[in-house]
This record gives sequence, structure tokens and C-alpha cells, in this order.
Amino acid sequence: MSLEHAILGFLKDRPRSGYDLKTVFDMTVRHFWPADQSQIYRTLARLAERGWIETEVIKQDRRLDQKIYHLTGKGNEEFLGWLKTPMSIKTVRLPKLIQIFFASYLSDEDAIKCFERFVDYYRRTIDAYHELPQKGQSYRSKNPSLKVKDYYFRMLTLEYGIRLAETSLAWGEEVLARLKRGDHLKENFNVNTRNNRASTRSAKRRKNSRR
Repeated sequence: MSLEHAILGFLKDRPRSGYDLKTVFDMTVRHFWPADQSQIYRTLARLAERGWIETEVIKQDRRLDQKIYHLTGKGNEEFLGWLKTPMSIKTVRLPKLIQIFFASYLSDEDAIKCFERFVDYYRRTIDAYHELPQKGQSYRSKNPSLKVKDYYFRMLTLEYGIRLAETSLAWGEEVLARLKRGDHLKENFNVNTRNNRASTRSAKRRKNSRR
């Protein structure tokens, strides 16, 4: 996803000012694609150069003129074409995993604190995500033209974020428990606990079947 196409999508909903675009980003997609005001205005300038948007200037008494941005036919074609384009596989950089990779250089106490912060972060993230539907309702009330189908797909992004955070939280809590019982000090410990549990269940089933 690019900021350019996100802006085109919001302008496809309806024409907006730069301030309106910043507001709608904060109300809808900030949890996975934040954008600051300067980024938005720089991107709007590029979109205008490419002929994907056009600017309407509204004169205002005692205030600066307001610029309203409209999606052009060319911009609409670009946006719909991008929506149909398969996603490319890109390298993901996760600084937290680099810290975890070298965590053996920490004391046991500091390593545990590292994962306590990890767990706390995802707990707070999940709480924040669950508050977003209220903002989504506010966004929908300000965009009455949005169809049920539009709203459904937009809320799927929140569902994805919550599930991803819940998975990270569950993993962090599991690792924290393993660290506290000293698994990282056992030479014969297998990190792949999921396979360990599956092997244990399989062994139990084989044992029961022989009875």
C-alpha cells in the first residue's frame, strides 16, 4: 500500500481538503497506516502533477482560501487498477525481534522485563483497538454515502489488527512464562513448543490406541 493510493481512495469517497484527509486518516487507518499533515500535502502535490487529482479553490472571507481536492478520471483508473494488483512480497523489518535475537546478553531479570514490556504493549494495543469502532461510527456518520459493503470491508482491517495483536500477546505471555521457569537455561530445551505439544498429544493418542 502507498500513501498515494490511500489518498486516492479517500477522495473517491468524496472530495476533501488536506485537513479533512488528515482527519479521516486519524479516524480510520491510523492503527496500520499513519500519515502526518506534511506527508499528505507533499503527496497531494505529486498526485496533482500526475493528473490524478484536481484542486478546487474556495474563496473565504477573513480566512485563507480553502483547497478541495477531487479525484479525476485518470486518478480513478489508477486507484482501481492498484486495487486489482497482487501484493508484492517485501522484506519486513522488526526492530523488536533484533532485540530478542540478542537478548542472551541481558541478565535473566532484564530479559524478563523485556518481555513484560512486550506483553504490556500488546495488552494496551488491544484495548486501544477495541475503542476504535466508536471512532468508526463517527466516521460513518460524517460519510452517510458509505454503503454497508464499504463499512464492512473497512472494519475488516480492524479485525485483522486485533487478531494479530492477540496472537503476539499470546506468544509473549507464553515466552514470559517459559523464561520465569528457566527454560532458556535448559540445554535440551526445544524452542518449537508448538511441535513439542503436538508430539506429546500424538504420543498420548498412540499410547491410548494400544490399550
